[in-house]
Amino acid sequence: MNRSIETIWKEGFLKNDALIAPKINDLYNKKSIDIVDKFKRMYKINIIAIVVFALILLPVSTITKMPYMGMPMFILFMTIVFFAVKFKNKLNEIDNNLNSFLYLQSFNNWIQDVIDFNTKLSRFLYPYVFISMLSGFWFGSFGEGIPGMELVSKLESKYPDMLMLFGLPIIGIVMFIVIILILAYFGGKIGKWDFDLAYGRMIKRLNTLIRDMDELRSEN
Repeated sequence: MNRSIETIWKEGFLKNDALIAPKINDLYNKKSIDIVDKFKRMYKINIIAIVVFALILLPVSTITKMPYMGMPMFILFMTIVFFAVKFKNKLNEIDNNLNSFLYLQSFNNWIQDVIDFNTKLSRFLYPYVFISMLSGFWFGSFGEGIPGMELVSKLESKYPDMLMLFGLPIIGIVMFIVIILILAYFGGKIGKWDFDLAYGRMIKRLNTLIRDMDELRSEN
């Protein structure tokens, strides 16, 4: 039977015969429980928030006549939720028989896996978001004219010598490719910055706590 975090950390992380062990154990156990519980709570809330936002976005995008943006974004958000739930399940699989120090190390390793995955995913995520938004403005609503092609027709009338490729302005194609490449290149950094914005303070507290606990373990 799996034990709760509180049960795990009642055993502490220092040698039982150390004179300061009871008080130090209690102090660091409370800090550990606070960080882990807070992170789990925020992670769960973020998953729920993404689901709610995706369910709202789909009908709103149809009402605002941008379904070609709403549907891809809905798929994107549901994909993010799918992987987030998988990581959440992996977190629950961490061995509960570990003591508090080893559990925190495993928890920290799990966080690093999430960060690495989020960084890799972001290289594709931000170009995808840009393409989805552009599609929404370009194709408009179902069964109506294509606003993007209407814009191209106006540009052709105003600039008859404009270079075209596949019926599109070459300068527009070049700008599109450049933006995609920039987003792909900086996507990982943007994703890491976004993750740090949400969880950065807790991760710093966790790293400090693990370092302090490791030093105390080595001294005792």
